[in-house]
Amino acid sequence: MTRPAIERVLHGLVDLHCHSGPNPLPRRFDHVEAARDGERLGMRAFLAKSHHHNTVMDLLAMADRLAGVSTAVYGGIALNAQVGGINPYAVEMSLRMGGRCVWFPTISSSAHIDHHNAGGGFPKPTVPLTMTQVDVRGPDGALIPEVGRVIEIIAETGALLSAGHMAPDDIREVFTTAREAGVRRMVVGHPNFVIGSDPAQCREFVELGAYIEHETSMYDPEVAQKKWGPEVLMDWIEQVGPEHTVLASDLGQAGRPFPVDSFIRVGSALLDLGLPEKDLQQIVRVNPSYLLGLDD
Repeated sequence: MTRPAIERVLHGLVDLHCHSGPNPLPRRFDHVEAARDGERLGMRAFLAKSHHHNTVMDLLAMADRLAGVSTAVYGGIALNAQVGGINPYAVEMSLRMGGRCVWFPTISSSAHIDHHNAGGGFPKPTVPLTMTQVDVRGPDGALIPEVGRVIEIIAETGALLSAGHMAPDDIREVFTTAREAGVRRMVVGHPNFVIGSDPAQCREFVELGAYIEHETSMYDPEVAQKKWGPEVLMDWIEQVGPEHTVLASDLGQAGRPFPVDSFIRVGSALLDLGLPEKDLQQIVRVNPSYLLGLDD
């Protein structure tokens, strides 16, 4: 497919996983620079993710610079040690100030810590930071009360609940509780990286109302490991269904590609493998627009 053709198919995409800065981890660009670059592809919006802080405050401080940029930028909060773990007060502030997403523990989850300690290659922060594990369950194995309160706030605000980097059993428990509480938007990011989930398990999450997110950074030939060719992504889409799949970038790190270029390469590879254009638009535009609440 020619460059103009793939750009037409991807026009209006929404990236739910952009690691723009500022951040304690080295970043290639800040939120404004990422938004300006997104204009090249007519990117409708992206979600700015930090493992360490509430990105809503960044965006409010950058409002003057973001004015006039056609790509909208939204923020949220990840429930890691740096914000006090499962902290309903921090969640309430983030969402009531315009946040659109709550990521359950990512770098503080047991699954992430196990992966990183096994040589997962996660980048080192630019400043010294103390890391500790954040658990969603208490000693009795039940979800701690703070999880319930966080879920209530997500349900009240209509925000997106992300599984973060939790292990599959914890995802299932949190999603089941969230569904019962009325949460309408849930997503599992890179299930086959850190989390250790499989398509059958992810279909169970879909039954609970979740979407399954995959990252262009895992399948982009400029950055991906050989075990993650585009054929692997295509198989996931076929097994879970494009109506339940999201394609995001997980990019912004120093030394890695711009999200726009990665979307073009991976999107082209999927079309070459036979994915219909309408299905690609479903996973880059329709589904993430719903999850961010852009058409409510």
